[in-house]
Amino acid sequence: MSHNTKKFYLTTPIYYVNARPHIGHAYTTIAADVIARRHRLLGDDTFFLTGTDEHGQKVERSAAAAGLSPQQFTDQVSASFRALWDRMGITYDDYIRTTDPHHKSAVQKLFQLLRDRDAIYLSTYTGQYSVGEEMFVEGPPGTIGPDGRPTETVTEENYFFRLSAYQRQLIDLIESNQLEIQPEVRRNEVLSFLRGDLNAVTGRVYDEAQFADAQHPPSGTIVPSNLPANPLEIAYERGWVLKSASEKYYVPGALKDFSLSRTSVSWGVPVPGDEKHTIYVWFDALINYISAIGYGSDDPEQQKKFEHYWPADLHLVGKEIIRFHCVYWPAVLLAAGLPLPKAITAHGWLLFEESKMSKSRGNIVRTETILDAFGTLYTPPPVLAQNDVILSEAQSAKSKDPEGLNTTTTSRTFSPQISAAPTAPAKAEQDLFAADVLRYFLLREIPFGQDGSFSFDALVQRYNSDLANGYGNLVSRTLNLIVQYFSSASVMGSPRGIATYLRLSEDNAEIVAPFDPEVKSQAEQTVRIFDSLVEGNDFSRALETVWALVAATDLFVTKSAPWKTLREIANAEASGTIDLLSHEHGEQLKTLDRILYVSAESIRIITALLYPVMPHSTAKVWAQLGLGDIEEAASKGELKNLQWGGLKPGTKLGPLSPIFPRAPKELIQLMTDMENPITPTPSKLVDEKTTHTTPPPEDPTHPGAAPRTSTLAEANPGATVAGSASPTTERPDTPHHTEAPASGIFAAEAKPDTPQIVIDDFVKIDLRVAKILVAERIPKADKLLRLEVDLGYEKRQILSGIAEWYTPEELIGRRIVIIANLAPRKMRGLESHGMLLAASNGENGKPILATFADSEDIELGSRLK
Repeated sequence: MSHNTKKFYLTTPIYYVNARPHIGHAYTTIAADVIARRHRLLGDDTFFLTGTDEHGQKVERSAAAAGLSPQQFTDQVSASFRALWDRMGITYDDYIRTTDPHHKSAVQKLFQLLRDRDAIYLSTYTGQYSVGEEMFVEGPPGTIGPDGRPTETVTEENYFFRLSAYQRQLIDLIESNQLEIQPEVRRNEVLSFLRGDLNAVTGRVYDEAQFADAQHPPSGTIVPSNLPANPLEIAYERGWVLKSASEKYYVPGALKDFSLSRTSVSWGVPVPGDEKHTIYVWFDALINYISAIGYGSDDPEQQKKFEHYWPADLHLVGKEIIRFHCVYWPAVLLAAGLPLPKAITAHGWLLFEESKMSKSRGNIVRTETILDAFGTLYTPPPVLAQNDVILSEAQSAKSKDPEGLNTTTTSRTFSPQISAAPTAPAKAEQDLFAADVLRYFLLREIPFGQDGSFSFDALVQRYNSDLANGYGNLVSRTLNLIVQYFSSASVMGSPRGIATYLRLSEDNAEIVAPFDPEVKSQAEQTVRIFDSLVEGNDFSRALETVWALVAATDLFVTKSAPWKTLREIANAEASGTIDLLSHEHGEQLKTLDRILYVSAESIRIITALLYPVMPHSTAKVWAQLGLGDIEEAASKGELKNLQWGGLKPGTKLGPLSPIFPRAPKELIQLMTDMENPITPTPSKLVDEKTTHTTPPPEDPTHPGAAPRTSTLAEANPGATVAGSASPTTERPDTPHHTEAPASGIFAAEAKPDTPQIVIDDFVKIDLRVAKILVAERIPKADKLLRLEVDLGYEKRQILSGIAEWYTPEELIGRRIVIIANLAPRKMRGLESHGMLLAASNGENGKPILATFADSEDIELGSRLK
């Protein structure tokens, strides 16, 4: 390893082996592969890790139900993940399994180190345990867990980690961005958890103030108007809250110690020296990030590897497991004296037709369905006789079809005539083509970090509009024009020969036609913007900028109409009136050269930018441009620092074939049928070997059963980790949300005889002005929206049942009124810190939010009196 090379260590969560993979898993892994490919082409020493999480009680019971040993069960499911990543061309450098011997050894060594450092202690815990989700949940015995089944009461002797000792340190690291968490909404969520319930402290300040009549308060009474704008300052003076290094408030002691072991589970890593305890699956899983690169090994080479690659440059995770990665994992590393990861980025949930993918809903989508369906569209490149270009018979139709260039929509194209029928495409080539389609759709359609929708209709529509009619059509029309140009009789005697192009001089000043430099300027701007957006993992906007260049180039070709010039030359040549050596026709040909160069050079830059996203398809375009192997070009650094003029005049084109043939609308129904094979219908689009006509096993524990979500887990009262659903056994102080009284629009409408209150009661209600910063739907909760609001002095999360009447987009930016000192409660596993004020007409009328007409004149946090 060169010490002059910048290293980049990237990880995905390791996926829980409760079932086979689906596109939720693929989404995470695709994003990681794009990031890894980009860093490799930049010349970074890149190490990309993925794998599977294979321990825990759920796996143990599922294996028994399937009649397999836990190891046999995990071997089968883990192999299905690895086979899919290989089928999709994922370029991982290592595939870790938590059942690997070197991983088990690393887990035990880290556990022992923490025990030696007094970061672990032995205690007991009693709580309600959801076996299906492998998590403790709040509530009394018999509570229905997030898996829909009654929980089990579990009392165990556990080893606990002293998480409470790291509250201030973690807050300071995250607030200073030494531990970078993206996107901002997740960073705020983590900080809110670490800072504790500041809302309750604010309420405590007001509760201790005794108010009488507002007009004549007793002597010495502090009335609301005399309280400071920020009641937390009073709490700070009384020692109820402390301040971080950046002067932000937090509640000391809000972070609770958590369990690191179980005694009722045997399928896992034994605690060293106390083997009746099994190390908790989530802690076991997190250690994969260091065990895979040599932590705990006695091998000097592995030790060097760990020193070289750790800390991780980026942990890529789903948003539901950020607490484990952004709180528990950093705390463990601090306790062990190990460096923290540099950055943690969380993506959102993938929704299928507006509902979160879930096995119980039956709306999961297997990646194999998309690979099999779109693979049928793949067109292999032709084989040319003696590497020559021979005009096809279709070119005789050019008088009827002046352009004749759209290979995606017409059979009359100016494409080379192949000397022999192309060989049938290899299944691997079909898979890689289809994987590119899925890669592009997921990264273009879904802003990374937000929830996004998936549907077969949207997939086909995006494919046809962006790939078939956009990028693919631009490539086909440009390269076919070049073939037509240099296959005419007028240039047969050219020393450049057939199948060469761009008869420009070597002077790069002539490359861009002086009459239209806009494409060159936009290409240079696109390179700058694209690099910065991809660096921030903003894939959707990055691809949007590339497609703006595709559109600009396509418009340039349309406006320039080079086919008209070609037709004029052909007609003049046929009549014998053309003189190619004359100045007039020489300038005409030179202009044509420039038009074709501008288009071809723009395609080269577009293709280089798209390589990490669509490696297989861009390789095909790169070869058609005559530039050889794009993988080799990437390894040589030819795809970075892109400059206009890199396409050399005189380059010979490679064999041409359609890149993205149009997808017929029947493909939508085909994929739907493949996912719901109740009544299999033969299709002409796929053969018998690629259709799925056998329903998945009904037994959910069978390795062949349809998968449930894991990296994109369902919302629940706990969190999940490393693709599993294994949270902490924190000792909660907050009552279960079922014990909280209904409020807001969930409560019954007030009757006319509602008991009156006195002023003493009213002044206890803290009404504040807040601005909505974030609004998003909560999966599996049709009525709830999750809001993040800014009170000026702090930001907080509020859940509101207004999703039936308001979209998230129309709420962002509004200034509303909230009850700021309402005791927090939990819904759907999320804590709500306050309540929105709204009025409605009738029992089921739309709630009208209390807002302000002149909102900008009202400071955030202002109190209503």
